[in-house]
Amino acid sequence: MAQAGGKAHVRPSSHDIAVWDPLVRMVHWGLVLTIVLNGAITEEDGTLHEWVGYAALGLLVIRLMWGSVGTAPARFTAFPPSLRAALAHLGGILSGDRTVHLSHNPLGALMVYNIWLTVAAICVTGIMMGTVRFFGVDWVEEAHELAFNWLLFSVLLHVGGVIFESWRSGVPLARSMITGRKTIPDDRPVE
Repeated sequence: MAQAGGKAHVRPSSHDIAVWDPLVRMVHWGLVLTIVLNGAITEEDGTLHEWVGYAALGLLVIRLMWGSVGTAPARFTAFPPSLRAALAHLGGILSGDRTVHLSHNPLGALMVYNIWLTVAAICVTGIMMGTVRFFGVDWVEEAHELAFNWLLFSVLLHVGGVIFESWRSGVPLARSMITGRKTIPDDRPVE
């Protein structure tokens, strides 16, 4: 109990649940690092830019493999891409539902798959630009740039979604991607 303005204030109780294993967190923050490096620091035509791109591709491959054999919350079965589920989740949000999802909620799942596909498109077009056949081909360079711009937009939506969902559910989601544990208020239903 804490004193707030001379009155006793009771904090709602909560419990921690292990969700994101170290590999999931390493891949997540590793991809963040590669996006920042190649988006703001490395030279677009430089060797370091290429190697950072290969690192992003490697992280993506590791995460996709882990989605098949990893811990339960990391598996694709924990957050299948479903437009129907995402729309139902959106309806639940609008009706005041505060259910906490142990893995990604249905909207978050769609965003994760979107980001992974976009990173894959960036990597594929980047590799293409380094080949004799596609070097200097305008549509490949434009696709690479368009995919990166889409990724930046998606990341902004993702961060906004994390902030909103943290507020809505009472679960500090950014902290859970650091600690691996979700702190869930006891009064929230869990799915």
